[in-house]
Amino acid sequence: MEVPENKLNPSFFSRYAYAFKAIVIFIMVMVLLIPTAMIMDVIRERQDRQASAVEEVSSRWGYEQHITGPILAIPYTVAGSANSTYVYLLPEQLKINGELLPQKLKRGIFSVAVYDAKMQLSGTFSPTALYKSGVPPSALKWDQASIIMGITDLRGIDNQVKMVWNGKTFPFSPGVVNTDLFKSGIQSPVSLASGDTAALGGSFTVEVGVKGSGRISFSPVGKTTTVHTSSSWPDPSFDGAFPPKDRRVDAKGFSASWEIQDLNREYPQSWAGNKYDIHSADFGIKFFMPAESYQQSIRAVKYAILVIGLTFIIFYFIELSQRRAIHPLQYALVGLALCIFYTLLISISEQLNFALAYLIASGLTIALITLYVASAYKNSRIAAGIGGTLLLLYGFIYVIISAEDQALLMGSIGLFLTLAAIMYFSRTIKWDKLSEKSTVQ
Repeated sequence: MEVPENKLNPSFFSRYAYAFKAIVIFIMVMVLLIPTAMIMDVIRERQDRQASAVEEVSSRWGYEQHITGPILAIPYTVAGSANSTYVYLLPEQLKINGELLPQKLKRGIFSVAVYDAKMQLSGTFSPTALYKSGVPPSALKWDQASIIMGITDLRGIDNQVKMVWNGKTFPFSPGVVNTDLFKSGIQSPVSLASGDTAALGGSFTVEVGVKGSGRISFSPVGKTTTVHTSSSWPDPSFDGAFPPKDRRVDAKGFSASWEIQDLNREYPQSWAGNKYDIHSADFGIKFFMPAESYQQSIRAVKYAILVIGLTFIIFYFIELSQRRAIHPLQYALVGLALCIFYTLLISISEQLNFALAYLIASGLTIALITLYVASAYKNSRIAAGIGGTLLLLYGFIYVIISAEDQALLMGSIGLFLTLAAIMYFSRTIKWDKLSEKSTVQ
C-alpha cells in the first residue's frame, strides 16, 4: 500500500529551506527587541539617578531662581469690609545688570550646572500710575507701605539685601506681605507720609546676590524693563516669553540684553488684589548642559530594529548569493553584538561627550562584527563589505538623532532609500531557482 506524501516531510522543508530561514531570522529580530527594551529601562533608571543627583545638589546650593520686583505694596481697607488688601505699583523704569558666575558641581558621575548671580537693580516709580489702580490715594495706608521682591529660593541669597531709595537705606527681611504676586520673597517697610505721592518719584538701587541652579529668570515689571547679563558659560539657552534683543555666544561665554515694554505683557503698572499673573511674561536663561546623553541614547535605541533588521537582511542576502548557510547561532551572536552597542554607548557617554561615545561604541561594534565575519567566512572582501555597510548605517543613525528638527524627514528618506537598495539587490536573486538547488542531492 502506497503511503501518501506528508506535506511536512523532509523534502518539503528542503524545498523551502530559505523561506523557513527567513521566518527564523524575522523571529530572531523580534526576540532581540527584548534586550533593547531592557536597555531602555536602564536608560530611564540612569535618568532617575541623574535627576536625584541634580535635586541633591540644588537643595544644598539653591534651586532655579525667579527674580521679580522691586514692587511697592500699599494696603487699604475695602469699603464695607474689615479685611485689607493691597495696591501694587510697578516701577516706571527698571534696569537689571547682572553677572552670572557659573560652576559645575559633581555628584558621583553626574554634573550639575549652578551659578552665583551678582545683580544690580535700579529704576524709578511714577506716582501717576498709582491713580490708575482705581483706589483713591486717601484710602491708602501709606505708613504701612512695603517694597517687596520675589525670590524663589531664599536660601540662595548670599548678601544682606538693601534698597537705597531717595537717599534712604531700607534693609530687607524675609517674607512677603501676602501671596497675591509670589509665594516666596523679601520685603522692607517704607513708611510714607500720607498722600505724599511726590516721594514715589525718586530713584532706587538694589544690590542682590543669589545662588541658583539650572535657570534664572526675570519678570518685566518696569514700564520699560532693560536687562543685561553676561557669563562665562558657553552653552546658554534663552527661554521664556521674550528672546534677547542682542546676544553674543561663543567659547568664552555669552552676553545678552533684553528691552521689554509694558505693552508686551498682560498686566498694567498698578492694580489692587490678585487680578494678574505677574509671572506670565517671565524670561530668562537656562544653563544648558550639552551632554544630554540619555535623551540621545533613547533616540538611538528607537532605531535598534532598523539596525538589527538591516544587518540580518545583509547576512541573509550573502547567504543566498554565496550559497553558504549561516547558522542561527551566528545570527544571534551578531544580534547580541548590535545590542551591546547600546550599553557601551550609555556607559561611555556618562564619562565623555555623546559624539565621542557614539564614535567609540560604534567603532568597537563594527570592528567586532567585521572580524567575526572575516573569521567565519574566510573572506576579507565580504567582511569589508559588511563593515562598510555598518559604518554607513551607524553614521546615518547618528545624523538622524543629532538633527532634532529634521529627524522625521531624514529618517523617512533614509528608510525609503534603504528599501529601494534592498529591492534593487534582491532582483538579481533567482528566487524560483533556490528551491530547485536546495533539493539537488
